[in-house]
Amino acid sequence: MPTEKETKKQKRTKNIKKHLVIVESPAKAKTIKKFLGNTYKIEASMGHVRDFPKSQLGIDMEHDYEPKYITIRGKGELLSKLRKEAKSADKVYLATDPDREGEAISWHLMHALKLEDKPVSRITFNEITKNAVKKSISGARDIDMDLVNAQQARRMLDRMIGYGISDLLWQKVKRGLSAGRVQSVALRMICDREEEINSFIPQEYWSITAHLLDEQKKPIEAKFYGTEKGKLELLNKEQTDVVLKAVKKADFLVTEVKQGSRIKKPVAPFTTSTLQQEASKYLNMATQKTMMIAQQLYEGVDVKGEGTVGLVSYIRTDSFRISDEAYEQAVGFINEIYGKEYVNPERVIYKSKGKTQDAHEAIRPTSAYRTPDSIKDSLSKDQYKLYKLIWERFIASQMSPAVYDTLSVKIKSDQYYFRTSGSVLKFDGFLKVYNKTEEEETAKIPKLEQGQMLEKQNIEAIQHFTQPPPRFTDASLIKTLEEIGVGRPSTYAPTLTTIQARNYVTKEGKNLFPTELGETVNDIMKGYFADIVDIGFTANMEDKLDEVEEGRGEWKQIIREFYPPFHKEVLDAEEKLKKIDIKDEVTDIICEKCGRNMVVKYGRYGKFLACPGFPECQNAKPFYEDAGVACPECGGKVLIKKTKKGRKYFGCENNPECGFMSWNKPTGEKCPRCGSYMEEKGRKNPKIVCSNVQCGYIEEKKEEKEE
Repeated sequence: MPTEKETKKQKRTKNIKKHLVIVESPAKAKTIKKFLGNTYKIEASMGHVRDFPKSQLGIDMEHDYEPKYITIRGKGELLSKLRKEAKSADKVYLATDPDREGEAISWHLMHALKLEDKPVSRITFNEITKNAVKKSISGARDIDMDLVNAQQARRMLDRMIGYGISDLLWQKVKRGLSAGRVQSVALRMICDREEEINSFIPQEYWSITAHLLDEQKKPIEAKFYGTEKGKLELLNKEQTDVVLKAVKKADFLVTEVKQGSRIKKPVAPFTTSTLQQEASKYLNMATQKTMMIAQQLYEGVDVKGEGTVGLVSYIRTDSFRISDEAYEQAVGFINEIYGKEYVNPERVIYKSKGKTQDAHEAIRPTSAYRTPDSIKDSLSKDQYKLYKLIWERFIASQMSPAVYDTLSVKIKSDQYYFRTSGSVLKFDGFLKVYNKTEEEETAKIPKLEQGQMLEKQNIEAIQHFTQPPPRFTDASLIKTLEEIGVGRPSTYAPTLTTIQARNYVTKEGKNLFPTELGETVNDIMKGYFADIVDIGFTANMEDKLDEVEEGRGEWKQIIREFYPPFHKEVLDAEEKLKKIDIKDEVTDIICEKCGRNMVVKYGRYGKFLACPGFPECQNAKPFYEDAGVACPECGGKVLIKKTKKGRKYFGCENNPECGFMSWNKPTGEKCPRCGSYMEEKGRKNPKIVCSNVQCGYIEEKKEEKEE
């Protein structure tokens, strides 16, 4: 028989309410567990639990585009366990990520676990800390169906585009290809940039630098500016020689000296896209890796002396906002460590250019006092680097501006003016913590006075040529996608991963190049699905999804307006687009192993030579197409080759004896002006240009002349 004390204890235990909290990952569950008492059971859903079936579209067209969700394969056992836990719990809290996708996962969990008649609450927290988690419990709410519906609309649009166009590409090009709302725009941007670079014709211009000495023989460099009427561009040697002739005979007189100061404002804390950009630029991290490590920092890391703690706030955000508590903590830390003069006199409010999900904060450390070096031993090398970047950027965002002393000098020679300017850092401000700006302190200019004569040491004229726009990198592509309103914080990393995994785009160093396959797919998309790859259309679609999230739009109406014309385009493309036949092309190259004529095959990285006797004979080697012209250096055949990363170039068959190589196709003709070989530039409007950039000779293609 139990004692009276044991009976009372059993009654108390029986009366204690049990709560179930469901998160997405075991790491998140482990972090939250330490913040809540024994009455809370924390379980992980391991991400999504329901989705569209893989074998079919999963949308009922006959019944107003009703989605048909199924349990994801392999989740049955987990869901049975969660149902059992939910049944014995007095209340269930759904604690998935605080965004559209997280809201949708919670909604799917509610249906998959059959919780419609159970007390269920949705909780969200921007950071996984004790205060944030406990505050979320007290502020529990219902599932926000506007967020869920915005995610459903996005998912269905992507499904329709992905299944409709991908199936077409499989039929007409090759298996394994795909298209998507954001990825197709990203691919088009990369292809368009490559075309712009290939079509670029350099323009000549000149600069003149006067090397001068002051009275104390201190050197001064002054750049040519123009005349009293304004700036004068020097576009050729003839114009430059006119100026040189005049100033080489004339004195150099200081006509104006301006002293001043300027400030450089601190940088904003990170959003998802700016974090990805800076991590790519300074840490050389791919976007997918950046997001993986950032997720680890958000969900929690085992820190010596503290246990498992979330180190940064939620990492998928486009907001610059920070909470009052985070601001006060940052100001206190700056004042204590760096001094009062480093605290920005006013709270800095950073504003976004477009719409933001302002329920989120910027990415920041959960504690300003948890410095990177204080927890370095608890972090992996990459975790430390990324946390340091986030921590420094956040602290710097609330520090004082940097202050520079500036000097600007105008110098006259004959009728022409030269200018020189410089700046010296007077107060480092936020640069003390985050000095990753591209601006550098210029050389200090000696103190000069108006009316002072300067000694002429040397006048230097240099010829320059304009440069084509740079190729996209991960960082610049993400920045551009964000600026034009295509995609959202959660889509950038998977978009870049997908276009490279499909072999549409390859990376050399940090630069992104379209492959031959990528250009083929892009041409199909532009020819048959102009809306999908239209930047304005895609950005407008994002705005419509935002309206649904804000409760100002009906989610199915987006689908109703989109699908019928899109489906018509798919049918039209199926009818008109001819199959891009990838047959085995027989060559005159004999297999050295069995004597058969080798054939051209298409692999993941383009064409290669293979023996038709496969699998008996497995001989294979690179295939190079004949460009149809002679090598301008040795007279051998010019072959179309590819780099290891799949970028096309033109090289001599006699390599390595002959080192000829060009990114542009040689024409086989010589330049009538300088004798260098001519080459073809551009796809849309090709020009014949001299390979010697300093010559600059250009002519139209002969076919166009005949027309």
